[in-house]
Amino acid sequence: MLVGLHVLLASVLAGQSLAVKAARVHTVSGQAIENGVIVVRDGKIAAIGPAASTPIPAGLQVLEASIATPGLIDAHSVAGLAGWLNQPHDSDQHEADPAIQPELRALDAFNSHEPLIAWLRTHGITTIHTGFDTRGLISGTSVLLKTREAPLPEVVLKPRAMVLASLSDGARASGGKSPGTKAKMAAMIRQALIEAQEYAAKRSLDDAAQRPTRSLRKEALADVLAGKRPLLMTAERDRDIRTALRLQKEFGFRLVLDGGAEIYRALDVVSTAGVPVIIHPTMARSQGERENLSLETAGKLRAKDILFAFQSGYESYVPKTRVVLFEAAVAAANGLPPDGALRALTLDAARLLGVEKRVGSLDVGKDADIVLFDGDPFEYTTHVVGVVIDGRIVSRTTR
Repeated sequence: MLVGLHVLLASVLAGQSLAVKAARVHTVSGQAIENGVIVVRDGKIAAIGPAASTPIPAGLQVLEASIATPGLIDAHSVAGLAGWLNQPHDSDQHEADPAIQPELRALDAFNSHEPLIAWLRTHGITTIHTGFDTRGLISGTSVLLKTREAPLPEVVLKPRAMVLASLSDGARASGGKSPGTKAKMAAMIRQALIEAQEYAAKRSLDDAAQRPTRSLRKEALADVLAGKRPLLMTAERDRDIRTALRLQKEFGFRLVLDGGAEIYRALDVVSTAGVPVIIHPTMARSQGERENLSLETAGKLRAKDILFAFQSGYESYVPKTRVVLFEAAVAAANGLPPDGALRALTLDAARLLGVEKRVGSLDVGKDADIVLFDGDPFEYTTHVVGVVIDGRIVSRTTR
């Protein structure tokens, strides 16, 4: 029995050990390595450097490509809750009622077998931050995980990553229902945070008899107020961005701005507040509250030294996801230097999501999440030719 277990374990570990050779290796954390080698042992990067000084141990499988980069990160998605068929049975990204329900956990609805996850994986997306869509005032708590198909405990990086809120038009109710105005939306969020403050104070009382009954809803927001996780606030219009910043200043929670179609009108206040941004996907239709979106937003954020990342975002049509590599390429063609685009796809996204010690760059000791390309990653004719997650080859499909 023990021998069999040893053999099984050895085979699993062997599947996590390999080498990558590329004409150029983009570490992102440092200079690119020409004619580079990455050695992977037990799912981690064991060595990286020029081929002349980085020997490949005998017996390792070797993958070769023109370009190697860290695994790409989608900083805000609904994939895994929203499915490719766009039917009720694969649409768990929105619970319509009530407007405020931070107690919902995306992890409980995530489908690791969803074809959209496999699609993203073959395009080099190795980590996604996913959850509920932007139609809820406070819609639930997101999950951060790898796109490798495996039991969730193996791939989840943060089971409760951020609480998701929205000041977007999608969260505004119609037909005379509440909240029907932006003022009411902000007031309801403010009231929910006040109630969470009071709840947390009472739950900490020494006298158990005076403590309120446990409330998952208030507890989720109390965790935000205690700094355990950020509040991600979707806000496209300039006025909504500024409202989100006022709420953050009032309650002192960690804020991540999401969307920001008009954030170029508020760059100074966002920079002063030190708030990171997950910018709107440029493939989103530029209508309604996104009518003033700009393809130059990423470059302007970088110029102000504002931390940002790319997202696939949400729109209610098939397939309800996009590939953030395209988003970065569009930004690189509109004022963002290519190295900045790659960094926002990888290390900066990891920093924004709080997982930079594990993913986001190619460094010794980090997870071996690697994407192989047959040319410049931002060139339209280039293909992803291989993807490695945790040292495992998860795709050799040419995309």
